[in-house]
Amino acid sequence: MTNAKPSESCVLLSIDNGLAEITLNRPEVMNSLDDQMVQDFHTVLGTIENDPTVRAVVITGAGRGFCAGRDLSNASPLEEDAAQILSQVFNPLVLRIRDLTVPTFAAVNGAALGVGFGIVMACDVVTVSERARLGSPFAAIGCVLDSGGHRAMVERIGPHRTLDLIYTSRLLSGAEAAEMGLVNYSMPSDRLLEAVRSKASTVAQGPTAAFAKSKAIVRSILDEGHSAKVSMGLEANAQGELAGDPDYVEGISAFIQKRQPNFIGR
Repeated sequence: MTNAKPSESCVLLSIDNGLAEITLNRPEVMNSLDDQMVQDFHTVLGTIENDPTVRAVVITGAGRGFCAGRDLSNASPLEEDAAQILSQVFNPLVLRIRDLTVPTFAAVNGAALGVGFGIVMACDVVTVSERARLGSPFAAIGCVLDSGGHRAMVERIGPHRTLDLIYTSRLLSGAEAAEMGLVNYSMPSDRLLEAVRSKASTVAQGPTAAFAKSKAIVRSILDEGHSAKVSMGLEANAQGELAGDPDYVEGISAFIQKRQPNFIGR
């Protein structure tokens, strides 16, 4: 098991048996992101990207919140370039999380707002505590939902619900978010991290090279709006690329031999 604690532990990383766990660690400010924390997050992501033993990732927050978004304590609304801050600081972080090739799981232990909401929506599978709060509080400060929030909400809950939540600034509870389809699951806080770790650990032992192909196909369908024919072509190409791969051979052999497969991953 390895651990990394960059820059006074703003972002923690542990890697154990193929599972990487990232913990946002500024609980005194609900894990809101300042420039240093963004830099630390990139450092951790770089470690994960360059470690071939990592086969799944869990992202969570320390304390009672997941991430309250950008740290506004030093904001200068009359002087700062908001477009530059988003396009050069926060958007690249959210997109880097989205583009991780391994399966990603968010364990949302509390409020996830702004860029925190964007980080959650960038993960493949999202499980939230019942006391979590998600949505767009931006109307209260005269700003626009950002960090990919519009797209994620429109895809998952439709434009009518998206605009209702944006106009009213109403935050969804974990249970409401799951019922609406914004996230995958909601559960009591005391079960959250253990349940997400368990699922992610199981996935990490699976055929993660095949998972990476599926993840790329799903992202391509969302980004390019592929037809059924094009999507099936992508599937065929992916299957052809995997043919002969050790996990491909192991999976089919195990099925034929009526035993559990032993996948080696990416």
